[in-house]
Parts: sequence; C-alpha cells; structure tokens
Amino acid sequence: MRIYLPATLAMLHQVEADKELGPAPLTAFAVTPALREWYLDDDEEVLEYAAFTQAARAALRLLDADPLAPRRRVVLSADVPDREVTLHPDLDRAVVRSTAVIPLDRLASVHVDGAEAEPDVAAAVKVIMAADLGDEDAQFTVDGTDDHELEWYAVQELPALLEAFPAR
Repeated sequence: MRIYLPATLAMLHQVEADKELGPAPLTAFAVTPALREWYLDDDEEVLEYAAFTQAARAALRLLDADPLAPRRRVVLSADVPDREVTLHPDLDRAVVRSTAVIPLDRLASVHVDGAEAEPDVAAAVKVIMAADLGDEDAQFTVDGTDDHELEWYAVQELPALLEAFPAR
C-alpha cells in the first residue's frame, strides 16, 4: 500500500541518519475504503492526491510543534505491506498507521515545498490550530498553502537536498 507520511526537514535529517522512519506506529494517509466512499471521483490518481494533500496539511501541524524547523512542508511517499497498515477512519477517512518502522528503501519519493511557499506555510503554521477549531479566517490562510505544489525528489537525492538545510 502506498502511504503518505507528513514530516519536517528536521525529521528528514533523522530519517537519513537512521536509514529508517520510526518509531512505529507512524501516522500516515492513504487511499482507504472510507476515502473512496466519501470522494466523488474514483480515479486512483485523484484519490492518491487527496490523501497526499491531507499529509501535507498534517505537516503544518508538525511544523507548529517545531518552531525551529524550516517552514516547508514535507511528505514522504512509502510503499509498505498491507499487513503493516491499520486503518483509522475514527480519526479521519484517509488516516492509517504503519505498525512497523519503515526502512529507507521502502520510501518511493520525498516531497518538499519550494522556497516560494515559505511565507504562506509560515502564515499557515501560525493559525493551523485555530483552523482546526473552525476559525474561517484561519482556514482561508491554511488553504493558501494548497496553491503550492510540493517539489518531487528521488530518495537518492535526499543527501543533496539535506545539504541545503543543515541539521540544527
């Protein structure tokens, strides 16, 4: 199953050092039966994009918890065995948990905001909790991050990518 894991650049440094993403359980997003049932479009790519977008939104919450992390959303795409994934529709329709540590070789790609997204991401991070609590103005600010497509990187490019963002 392809899952999408929210992260930060600081977390990516740890993934590169450990050669794995953990510890388990890891909260992620995926095309689940609940997402298929809710979404009007049954195109697999559209459904994957919906799950990916939820992971990008969750990355804002991780950035809120880490005030020193660069203000760029990160999403890791990973392929994991179905038996290592549990569905959590009680949390949200696309939420899953990986019950095992994810080795680096299971990552399919890394997605990171470009520099032009930083001001919008920084503004969204400041109000993400208010948006979660129903503040419409805050939600408008958070939705502004959807205008920025995350850049795609091959897993082999991870060391070069991280050189641009030194560990603290």
